[in-house]
Amino acid sequence: MDIILLERVGSLGTIGDVVTVKDGFARNFLLPNKKALRANKANKALFEANREQLEKENDERREVAKTEGAKIDGMTIELIRQASNTGQLYGSVSVRDIIVELEAKGEAVTKKQVVLERPIKAVGLHEVRVALHAEVDATIKVNVARSPEEAELQAQGVDVLEQMFEKDEQGFTEDFDPNAEPGEIAAVGEAEDFVEPVPAPEASDDTAADETDAEEADADEAEAEATEAEPAAEEDGDEKTA
Repeated sequence: MDIILLERVGSLGTIGDVVTVKDGFARNFLLPNKKALRANKANKALFEANREQLEKENDERREVAKTEGAKIDGMTIELIRQASNTGQLYGSVSVRDIIVELEAKGEAVTKKQVVLERPIKAVGLHEVRVALHAEVDATIKVNVARSPEEAELQAQGVDVLEQMFEKDEQGFTEDFDPNAEPGEIAAVGEAEDFVEPVPAPEASDDTAADETDAEEADADEAEAEATEAEPAAEEDGDEKTA
């Protein structure tokens, strides 16, 4: 589609230029936002009749945008959000969040002026472009942190996530035993205090000999008693026979 630009639009051209764009881009963005007119005979004549006035109005809007841009360019807004230890937010920072913070600082911008290519989903300092006019941009910094203290550190240029990672690494130390075999776990404090139990002393040779003599004496006594009992048993048998 051929259109007449009513203001500068990116790399397409500036006010008064006749350019060709895709139909969808013209219908969905340029025409409804009054950034262009269809390049037909009637609109060309209308534009030429009003060119001077249109250019004057555009210059006035540009000067106002420059004044506003000077106020917010380089401004930092702070957003405190919950996040994991890896810095990923539980949610995201949207255009609306940025607008609210700017309004709190006394700067009014519209949703269309905040150019956020994708939602912010991690802590850190993020640069966001604010298009105040087709020819005037400003850049603000969005300081997203988990606490005011972290936000202050980030504002000073400290990488909070890197600092936290280094702290976690320092907290982990591995015991080293130079005498340990490969694959063997180093001894810990409790193992060093362990005392191996001492087995009960074995019986001496003299004690064992005494026990053996007692057993043999008991056996001899039992044998003697059995021998004495045999004659008695024979006498009883003879009496019964008689």
